[in-house]
Amino acid sequence: LMRGDKGEPIVITISREGLEPFEVKIIRDIIKIQSVKHEIINNVGYLRITSFTEQTELGLVKSIKAIKEKLDNKQLGFVLDVRSNPGGLLNQSVKVSDIFLDQGEIVSTRGRNKKDIERYRAKKGDQINGQPLIVLINGGSASASEIVAGALQDHKRAIIVGTKSFGKGSVQTIIPFKKSNPEKSTTGIRLTTARYYTPSGESIQGKGIEPDIVIEQGS
Repeated sequence: LMRGDKGEPIVITISREGLEPFEVKIIRDIIKIQSVKHEIINNVGYLRITSFTEQTELGLVKSIKAIKEKLDNKQLGFVLDVRSNPGGLLNQSVKVSDIFLDQGEIVSTRGRNKKDIERYRAKKGDQINGQPLIVLINGGSASASEIVAGALQDHKRAIIVGTKSFGKGSVQTIIPFKKSNPEKSTTGIRLTTARYYTPSGESIQGKGIEPDIVIEQGS
C-alpha cells in the first residue's frame, strides 16, 4: 500500500526490461501539479495547459507576462497547447478564453427546456493585443479544452491545429435524495442536465472540435 503520511518513507520494487528487479526508497510528499508551463521557441511564446484548475488563469497570465518581459514585447505570437488536456473547471475555461478575447460569447449551457440557457461572455481586454495565436488539440483534448478551442475558433481569434478533440460536452449535476434519517449522510444521483455549445451554436458533445489545420501527432 503506497498511501501514507507526508514525510514517511516507502520502499518500492522496480522492474525494468533487461535488469533484475531493484528497490528504491522514496519519501511520501504532497505533489502539486503545475497547471501552466511555458517556454520560448524561436521568438514565439509557448503556453502549455495540462488541466483546468483553480490556478490556471493566474498561471497563464504570469506565463504570458514572463514571455513578454523575456522577449521585450517582440514576440511573434503565441501557441496554446491543450493536447491531451482532459478539462476541469468550467469557470477556468471561460477565464482562459477571455484572456484572448475582447468581446462575444464564449460558451453556453443548454438544458432540455429551451428556456434553460446560460451564456458566458468575454470582457474587454485581449492580453496579447491581437497577436497571432495557435491552439494545439488532439483526441485527448476534452471538456474545458474544447470550450477554449471552440470559442477562439468561432471568433476567428486563433487557428486550431492538430486532430479532432474528444467531444465531451455534457454538464452533469448531482441531485440529492431526501434524507430519511437526518443523521446519515446525503445520497444522490448524478444526471446529465445540459450540454456545452460553442458561440456558433454547435454542440460539443459527441462532435468535438474540428481543427482548421489537421496534423497527425507522431509517435
